[in-house]
Amino acid sequence: MNNMLPLIWAGLIAFGVIVYVILDGFDLGIGILFPWVQDHEYRSIMMDTIAPVWDGNETWLVFGGATLYGAFPLAYSTLLPALYMPIMVMLGSLVFRGVAFEFRIKAHKSLFLWDLAFAGGSTMAAFCQGLILGTFIQGYFLIPGSAEAYGWLTPFSMATGIAVVFGYALLGSTWLIMKTENNLQKTMYQAAKILLFCVAVFMFIVSIWTPFIHPDIKIRWFSLPNFFYLLPLPAATIMTTLYAAYCLKHPTGKKEGLPFILSVLLFIFGYIGLGISTWPYIVPRQLTLWEAAANPKTLLFQLVGAIILLPLLITYSIYAYTVFRGKVHAGSGYH
Repeated sequence: MNNMLPLIWAGLIAFGVIVYVILDGFDLGIGILFPWVQDHEYRSIMMDTIAPVWDGNETWLVFGGATLYGAFPLAYSTLLPALYMPIMVMLGSLVFRGVAFEFRIKAHKSLFLWDLAFAGGSTMAAFCQGLILGTFIQGYFLIPGSAEAYGWLTPFSMATGIAVVFGYALLGSTWLIMKTENNLQKTMYQAAKILLFCVAVFMFIVSIWTPFIHPDIKIRWFSLPNFFYLLPLPAATIMTTLYAAYCLKHPTGKKEGLPFILSVLLFIFGYIGLGISTWPYIVPRQLTLWEAAANPKTLLFQLVGAIILLPLLITYSIYAYTVFRGKVHAGSGYH
């Protein structure tokens, strides 16, 4: 049982992270798409599609951070100092974006400033999350204040940062296809086609680049028989991308939710690929799950709390999306 507890907690954290990425991903994507849409009424509709759920989405970020600190304190103390700057910029961007969200609804002369704050905060938060992801894959964890304290800013982490911005924008555009109608929906179909192409290009670049960062990742993916065992994952990713492109090129009213579902699947496939590359490390190439875990009594005590709180969080999320389901029209928003 003691060996299973770190595994259970790793599963819970992994679940919390992917739920956050998907839920907050599409609402950050709404902000990233703002420069694409100039009409203020359309921008208000875009924000109204996420107004009832955006703050609830971010609770999953708190869940992931808190559980990492409680269950794997050694990993937390290693990751936080190395990633301090991108994490602080990300949190500042989220706060800035949240303020813009609330103030924009009452603004008139300063409306363009709050639009700029919302778009800028969303894009910067997404980019920082990509930087953190790239740094995590690279395994760069040094003492802050050293000459190499900016090791998180590399060509690879920049590429993953841009990839996440495109990915979130794709989630946002496909979400808006599902939630809007007429000209705004047509604009999102056009945006989603371009963004899907960009996401496919960056997924290919990062997928090819990652195995060459560390020899053990390359061996894991390209040695035999692993290559054949893992081949279904990239194959499924390619098939999903092609089907998403087909759905965007041949839109039908009955399947408006399909591009969003396929976009979510692309994120899940990428997430599984990341897990395969880094397993069994929670700090790549430095600490395994078992080495970084808290003592079994602490893990068991926290698990009791998670068993109580996690179903409440899931139930609230499902309920919120159920209540506010359907198309959003001008003037019918949450505010």
